[in-house]
Amino acid sequence: MSEDYFVHPYIPNAVPETKEAMLREIGKEDALDIYEPIPDRLRFKGALDVPGPIHSEAELKRHGKSVLRKNADCDAYLSFLGAGVWQHHVPAAVDEVVNRAEFVSAYDGMYYTDQGKWQAKWEYASQLAELVDYDVVTMPFYDWGTVLGLALRMASRITGRRRVLCAATTGPERLTVARTMCPPAEMAAHIALETVAYDAATGGLDLDDLRAKLSDTTAAVYVETPSFLGAIESHCPEIAALAHDAGALFIAGADPISLGVLAAPGSYGADIAIGPIQPLGVHLNCGGGLGGYMAFRDEPVYCGECPLLLFTVLDTEREGEYAFAEVMEERTSYGLRDQGRDWVGTGAGLWTIAAAVYMSLMGPKGFQELGDTILKRSHYAAGKLAAVPGVKQLFGPGFFKEFVLNLDGGGTTVRAVNARLREQEIFGGYDLSAQFPELGQSMLVCVTEVHTKNDIDRFTAALAEAVRPATSDGKEA
Repeated sequence: MSEDYFVHPYIPNAVPETKEAMLREIGKEDALDIYEPIPDRLRFKGALDVPGPIHSEAELKRHGKSVLRKNADCDAYLSFLGAGVWQHHVPAAVDEVVNRAEFVSAYDGMYYTDQGKWQAKWEYASQLAELVDYDVVTMPFYDWGTVLGLALRMASRITGRRRVLCAATTGPERLTVARTMCPPAEMAAHIALETVAYDAATGGLDLDDLRAKLSDTTAAVYVETPSFLGAIESHCPEIAALAHDAGALFIAGADPISLGVLAAPGSYGADIAIGPIQPLGVHLNCGGGLGGYMAFRDEPVYCGECPLLLFTVLDTEREGEYAFAEVMEERTSYGLRDQGRDWVGTGAGLWTIAAAVYMSLMGPKGFQELGDTILKRSHYAAGKLAAVPGVKQLFGPGFFKEFVLNLDGGGTTVRAVNARLREQEIFGGYDLSAQFPELGQSMLVCVTEVHTKNDIDRFTAALAEAVRPATSDGKEA
């Protein structure tokens, strides 16, 4: 080793003598020998074109901050983006609790080491069960799309059928993940996924199309309320009845933040409920901060076919003493390994605790007040924005938190309008033109409790300027 070899203080086993001892232990002379199984043609030759290392912690911190200052984020800009990840207020108490040393990792140990985490997860499941009106809530998994895929696979196993129907207004990314998780035609466990059209007037499910597509091969019908387009589905009990009459399960997708004012999935006949936990006390996280919940009745057929972790409280050998435990762990991939029905993981474990703290702080009254606030502010925004010349709201007043604005009357595109809005330090709505071309130049606008009247009025004024058509010389008409 050269005399100027740098021993990093934060990288384990960086001391040269330690590295040499480890190599001797495995019978290697050089660390590169470990990569012998990789063909030479696949190995990178030469040096990477990257800056040299920063050895000073202070310099590294300064460099990191200089890079982050290039971001135009939702703290610096006013944002009306949603479409699957939403800007909600996160109480300071949530951050305080999840950053405690005993909680801060997404992972946990066993009953003899992590009772605190296990209790927090049980509290999460208990509180969310009250919101969605079910007996059983699983530990969350990667995201909403993943639990949708798992729910469809569960339904196929329970019914013995290989065809599922999903509303065409399902979140596009969620639908893509679900399709990926449904085995293709050449596999024995093939599941065919078909979409059901939506009503152009309301954004709700087209019941005639549902009736036409339901058959004795249908395993499940999946509908979101509010949908990806924000529409509240007003026919959920009827959808449940149609699915059950065909021998299929009804799976409902629900944003838990809406359940203080909207009916819970368990109340209108859904067999399985799924949805996101990000609205429950998790910050916008640049690709992270996600988790999907699943809930159902306390029946063996659902518990047995669900691959996700379940926690409960039970008696111990000592009278009057209780403990927290996993339920039927042997049915998961931890118990069955490669024979598991599906796989399970703990990547969303920390957000489980954030959600538990958030729900504890809110309580039933808090959820009701929050839902009412979001309804009033989003409907105020829709009225103001739809009054802008060239702008039209689609699907009417039956929406929660998100709504669709069509810009065709302005003779411009969502892309161009959003570029102009960014010049005013505003993130406009999500561009729907590629994924929902039948809606023309439309954007999905999100308004939550964090948006004030002044925020909405500022957005309205900026949108009015942004949708004005330009003349041939590039100036506004």
